Amino acid sequence: MSNTATTTQVYNSTYRLRLDDKRRVQVPAMWRPADEGFQFTLIVWPGHQEGACLRVLPPKEMAELMTQLDAMPNENRNKTVLKRIIGSASCQVQPDKAGRICIPDEMARAAGVKGDVVLVGMLDRFEIWDAARYEKVKVADDVMSPDAFKLME
Repeated sequence: MSNTATTTQVYNSTYRLRLDDKRRVQVPAMWRPADEGFQFTLIVWPGHQEGACLRVLPPKEMAELMTQLDAMPNENRNKTVLKRIIGSASCQVQPDKAGRICIPDEMARAAGVKGDVVLVGMLDRFEIWDAARYEKVKVADDVMSPDAFKLME
């Protein structure tokens, strides 16, 4: 017997999908929220040498990101820069009845997302990558993985 009140959503695995002509992508059934009013936050995330992707945060992770930003000292100019960039490069999206989210055109262009995409589970969130760009990211991740896994020992 499972207690859904204490269950944490886990975003794992990778899914190779295709954007439709309206820039919609199907969120995998296992990743879809149970409640109809649920909104993900999409953020253009520039953190990789291969280029940007779309980071997709559920409400809990977005709240944690905002708390982390608010905790930075107000004198730190990077706080304002991060808040401005993340605030202007993000939006809320709600899955439709078919479980699809629509990626705004400007965000799709900024992240190089078109045609074939890969949804990459990151346990507490997921990312949407252009499929060709993700292949390069995966090669870089594979090179770094032995050192990264040492953190788990």
